[in-house]
Amino acid sequence: MTSPTCPLCNSTSTLFCEKPKHLFYKCTNCEGIFRPKDTFLTAEAEKEHYEKHNNDVFDERYQNFVSPIVNAILQDFTPEAKGLDFGSGTGPVIAKMLTDKGYQVQNYDLFFANEPSLLQEKYDYVSCCEVMEHFHKPYKEFELLKNLLLPKGKLYCKTEVYNNQKPFENWYYKDDFTHVFIYQPKTLEWIQKNLRFSKVSVYAKLIVFEN
Repeated sequence: MTSPTCPLCNSTSTLFCEKPKHLFYKCTNCEGIFRPKDTFLTAEAEKEHYEKHNNDVFDERYQNFVSPIVNAILQDFTPEAKGLDFGSGTGPVIAKMLTDKGYQVQNYDLFFANEPSLLQEKYDYVSCCEVMEHFHKPYKEFELLKNLLLPKGKLYCKTEVYNNQKPFENWYYKDDFTHVFIYQPKTLEWIQKNLRFSKVSVYAKLIVFEN
């Protein structure tokens, strides 16, 4: 069987993880790790999976989980700046925490807040919390995110980056069927260079791309 091409950079790939329910390939160029598209859940099953998430915007644990993004935005921008939470999900906690402090944030989500007109506007900052691992077409999605930013704008992302912290076969993050594209440090560098972000900064629980 021919290995699929990478959905991010369109390069060749090699088999990386072969388990009964978790088949992944690794790109030979950008080092992205991805499921072949014929193993993806249907859109209906994916939406049903997300609806099971108990994302209560008043839950302190949930607020703490997104706090690296929220705190970075509070540090980098004033309330006058215009923001978008991309992939806001069933409980748009980032927008709630920021609007509580007087910030202007819109919510966009393919399944739960699908307002395409919001993707025609420009923003000072975009948040993308636990979303990028779900991208079926990561190049197209990052191209969109880049185009949403105003000059000097920032894209704040949160995902689990694979950096050989344990054998991939034993890594919990791959077990979610909706996690179809996993990033390694080199993958993030490839995005920064090829999507022409001026900079990418990778922290323990935060990734920041600068326009």
